[in-house]
Amino acid sequence: MVPPLDEDRRDYFRIHDHVGLEIKRLDSGTDGDPGHPFGDDILEPLHEELRRIDVDIRNQLAGLAEKDRLLANLMKSFNSKVDTLARIMAFEQNPLQPERWTKVTLSEGGIAFPAPDPTLHEGDRLAVRLTLPPELFMPRGTATIVSISEDDDGERWLHAEFTRLDDADRQMIARHVMRWQIRQRQRDQA
Repeated sequence: MVPPLDEDRRDYFRIHDHVGLEIKRLDSGTDGDPGHPFGDDILEPLHEELRRIDVDIRNQLAGLAEKDRLLANLMKSFNSKVDTLARIMAFEQNPLQPERWTKVTLSEGGIAFPAPDPTLHEGDRLAVRLTLPPELFMPRGTATIVSISEDDDGERWLHAEFTRLDDADRQMIARHVMRWQIRQRQRDQA
């Protein structure tokens, strides 16, 4: 179980989940944009184009729904099918290794996770990349370790606050949290 924080800072809903987690410590001298700490800067233009197209499709679907609801629903279904196919292909091509899937406490404001690495300390800055199942969203940002604690089993937990997170990435986390809560309610009612 996740250890409680000394002070309860609940500005966002928190969930306990199992996600893909990649972290890299950032140099203390780099206060701005960390660049591309995960070495995937080649794909960034494609990701940006995909986000732009996705926003464009959503806007057009909203207008289409006013004129022809049936056609708009069909297009939404096609869009979901393409998204699902893309997630399957992405996961088959480059699956996260089992050791990268980690139990975490996640919110839009930050993340807590077990970290046996004793070299990470309070105040350290981290580049964080998440893979959120089942959608395989991959938000990324910068976080600062605000506290370190141990759970009842003696496992060391880092509590980090997001200090730099794009709005699109924050929305991905918010959608993931909301969907997780809906799935939990459905599971509890069954």
